Amino acid sequence: MPFDLKALNVVLEELENERGISKEKTIEAIEHALATAYKKEFGKRDQVIRAHFDMNVGTTEFEQVKTVVDETTVRFKEEGEEEIETNEGHMRHNDTMSEDVSEDGEVRLPLFSPEKHMLLADAQKIKKGAVVGDELIFPLDTKEDFGRIAAQTAKQMVIQKIREAEKEHLSKEFGEREGEIVSGTVQRIERGNIFVDLGRAVGVLAYDEQIPGERYRAGERIRAYLYRVEESARGVFLRLSRSHPNFLVRLFENESPEVAQGTVELKAIAREPGSRSKVAVFSNDSHVDPVGALVGQRGVRVSTVMSELGGEKIDVIEWSENPEHFIEDALSPAKIISVDITDEEAHQAVVRVTDDQQSLAIGRGGQNVRLAAKLTGWRIDIQSTSTAEGAESTPVEASSPETEIVTEPAEETPTVSADPETAPVADETPKEESTPSETGKPATSEEIKFK
Repeated sequence: MPFDLKALNVVLEELENERGISKEKTIEAIEHALATAYKKEFGKRDQVIRAHFDMNVGTTEFEQVKTVVDETTVRFKEEGEEEIETNEGHMRHNDTMSEDVSEDGEVRLPLFSPEKHMLLADAQKIKKGAVVGDELIFPLDTKEDFGRIAAQTAKQMVIQKIREAEKEHLSKEFGEREGEIVSGTVQRIERGNIFVDLGRAVGVLAYDEQIPGERYRAGERIRAYLYRVEESARGVFLRLSRSHPNFLVRLFENESPEVAQGTVELKAIAREPGSRSKVAVFSNDSHVDPVGALVGQRGVRVSTVMSELGGEKIDVIEWSENPEHFIEDALSPAKIISVDITDEEAHQAVVRVTDDQQSLAIGRGGQNVRLAAKLTGWRIDIQSTSTAEGAESTPVEASSPETEIVTEPAEETPTVSADPETAPVADETPKEESTPSETGKPATSEEIKFK
């Protein structure tokens, strides 16, 4: 059955260039389909048939494969035993040496079949030195005319194999890029979910992974963090996020060579996407200023990241092993009088500020102290100097401080609980906390905690 080699080569090149499927994979799919069609039309039950396609002349050779076995690898049909057929009426190719299970659950050896097995003694007569497990090849007559059903089976088999090869290629390609920023074009928007065309695959930016307030239209360019590659029967799904804390990490790696090289580390991140983030940084080189490495000259680096995040304010602070210093810096731009550790095991601390700094320390809607609690992993109580002794303060509880940089979407933001008489939450935050160039510090709604 000769092929049109010119047309075939064009198809092979298109599959390789457009879908990334190698010519070898496509030829393998064609050979498998031809072997299946041959068996369906001319083969016998239990036969294992292979096909070899010659790209030089466009012809196909067929062969039957038998596996060398003995009494330890197969069992022989007992009197009264009935053979169990598969849905297709014959054994699958990969069932050659598979185990069988009886009705009572006992594992049995596969049943001997002369069409796919050959006893060791007989095999050694054909091939000197044959051992159990060897394969013996027997050529089959070449057939040119396949029936309609066999041809349709071959077509479906080729399509299935090509889809499997494409799925495998996409999974490998994007699996290597998991944890990176990818760029694509908005393809469509359905029920709040954004489908992004990434070239050979489509990514899904779920509604809860988007930055609140951002709006996109079909055809717009978009960048997002690829946090998971999922395989399913329907194909490969790429899960994207713009609210993930690691998106902020990758953006700073792109803007700051010190971060990309590992000289400066982002130890912890607390983020409320679209609103504000706090980032704690640490330098492995005493000659490199970690805060300056992220802020950049005149704030150019942090401003670029803020623009990508739709104007999200970012505070960059220096990470410290000393909890008092770390908590004090995390509450910036508020000026702190003192930080008292009340329970080191429970990670509870009381922070005292002047009356005019209390609203700044708490932040609008409790945001500043809430993000500081997330960043440090400490429960922070804000007390002003005028608070009566023994009066209630404004506590904010954070999650466990031992959480590492997350690779899944962030958890729910902890709430601020405060007595409105002793620690009222400010309705408005003073302007001095709004610009990153003045404070040089970050914030995030999900956790990236330090060990």
